[in-house]
Amino acid sequence: MMKDEIFKGKKDLISDFNFRKEVAEVFDDMLNRSVPFYQETQRMIREIAIDFTQPKTNVYDLGCSTGTTFLILDKAIEEDVRFIGIDYSQDMLDKAKEKMKRHGVKKICEFVCMDLNSPGLPINNASIVIMNLTLQFIRPLWREKVIQSIAKGINKGGCLILIEKVLSIDSTLNRLFIKYYYDFKKRQGYNETEIAQKREALENVLIPYRPEENRALLLENGFRECDIFFKWYNFCGMLAIK
Repeated sequence: MMKDEIFKGKKDLISDFNFRKEVAEVFDDMLNRSVPFYQETQRMIREIAIDFTQPKTNVYDLGCSTGTTFLILDKAIEEDVRFIGIDYSQDMLDKAKEKMKRHGVKKICEFVCMDLNSPGLPINNASIVIMNLTLQFIRPLWREKVIQSIAKGINKGGCLILIEKVLSIDSTLNRLFIKYYYDFKKRQGYNETEIAQKREALENVLIPYRPEENRALLLENGFRECDIFFKWYNFCGMLAIK
């Protein structure tokens, strides 16, 4: 696993963050060191998926990146299902395909290169849809349409697993939670320059909502139940049932 050092050197100009080849090469390390309890939330996704998987259906990972979640689900899900990963970065999908082959994933895997901000999201016959740190990168203008497409394509009794960075309704708590998050990143070996430059790169790209806003978005657009299954400062996992 290559180490994430993308923002280590001082840069004169910070471009908007994107999932280019340079990021794809170090993305697994980036996730493990940047996302609190990443391995635990992957375990929770596995646990939830086991209970919601329906035979002969599709399991989607929207913003699948390098396909790590499918590796975990392949050994856990006994039913005959098809894995479908969607991501706008072909570099990420190339890594995912290589990873599936290298680890001998037995389920049928399909990878689609598509911008989730585009109309006509191809979700159908789904028992599970996963959005792990993905919705936050979709422009707010498109989020309602995306959730509607997901809900329409999920079978009754299926679920959406949504994990996001979130905002607090209180500005003081919001600043504290961000501070605690950056302290976490320092403990993972990132320095002040890396943290500051990545924050600048994400500023106009990652747009978080409050948990209450995400819950309303889900319940108003096709889901009947929704609750939080994970919360750590400014990270939140939600389970929504069709």
